[in-house]
Amino acid sequence: MKATPGIFLASMTATACLLGCLLLYGKSANDTARERIMKSKNYNGKRFVNTIPVKITTASSAANTMWKWITGGEERQPSHKLEKFETDPNQLMSPPSSGLRVTWMNHSTVLIEIDGKRFLTDPIWSRRASPFSFAGPTRFFDPPIRLENLPRLDGVIISHDHYDHLDEATIKKLGSLGIPFYMPLGVGEHFEKWKIPKEQIHEFDWWESVQIDGDHTLIATPACHFSGRNIFKRDTTLWASWVIIGEKHRVYFGGDSGYFPGYKEIGEKYGPFDLTILEIGAYHSNWGSIHLGPANAVLAHLDLKGKVLLPVHWGTFTLALHRWEAPVEELIVAANAKGIALMLPRPGQPVSAPDMRCNSGWWKSRSTAMRVELLEEGN
Repeated sequence: MKATPGIFLASMTATACLLGCLLLYGKSANDTARERIMKSKNYNGKRFVNTIPVKITTASSAANTMWKWITGGEERQPSHKLEKFETDPNQLMSPPSSGLRVTWMNHSTVLIEIDGKRFLTDPIWSRRASPFSFAGPTRFFDPPIRLENLPRLDGVIISHDHYDHLDEATIKKLGSLGIPFYMPLGVGEHFEKWKIPKEQIHEFDWWESVQIDGDHTLIATPACHFSGRNIFKRDTTLWASWVIIGEKHRVYFGGDSGYFPGYKEIGEKYGPFDLTILEIGAYHSNWGSIHLGPANAVLAHLDLKGKVLLPVHWGTFTLALHRWEAPVEELIVAANAKGIALMLPRPGQPVSAPDMRCNSGWWKSRSTAMRVELLEEGN
């Protein structure tokens, strides 16, 4: 497919958004948070660092990527209207009989109901994953449930502060409900800026944990990524993956990360996991060490001793150069080769244990209205 004026305009908009993000300034962490940051083994005195070296994008590779972004012909978003996805709020009001039920809402937003408690990961309900209301990646479909129709939450889990994982508008709405937030070191400065009460803000270094009502444990575990909502504040906040342990079940939420030895360590310490939630989208050779992609998600799942893999970070926003449905199609091939069970639900579809395997194939479906239009054209 050749680049069209629409794709060119979208690319220019994304470019403007990127440049705008680089020019925004942030706010310094408060003194208490700064003291904890300075004591962290993952902080080098200036910024947080990964456990292994990561590939840094050079000026020439960034320019090359930008040129491909503008001129490339990949179908980076659906060319057809997707079906409307809806979650029945009544279905979520009663706890799952098995103790574990998971609903992928969009991108990296997952509602995890585990042994009597509910956690929401990296919630984003905004139309754009961007600092701007007028530019930046736009979602392919509406959230399948209104934010106010979610069941009562026991906590919101944040992996890092990039715009597609930390959505200000959504956080403010959830914050008004008194819900506790669990996040890596330094991320709390954003929450304080947004007037979230301090008692709702809980920050963690890697390997730190918290007991919730004595029967659930959250553990912030390492990831191989980076942070920052603008170029001037890069890596001044930590990024993390999360282990969620209930009375009977264990779930791993990977956030954003490249493949690294930490997966094996986490798997040895806390596995096996009933479900691993790993990102498969936004992959590219220039950032291969900070994003998994389908093939490395399979390797990470095996290292973690996962039983079922739920892929996230795909099918919602255009954040890379690949075809929008390529990550899931490549994952299916890679997972089948290794005998890995996949959970591929429709957005907003609750899936319960013990058997969480499914393949909805939703990315291949067109809306009823669109199918009617095509039939009429055919006549």
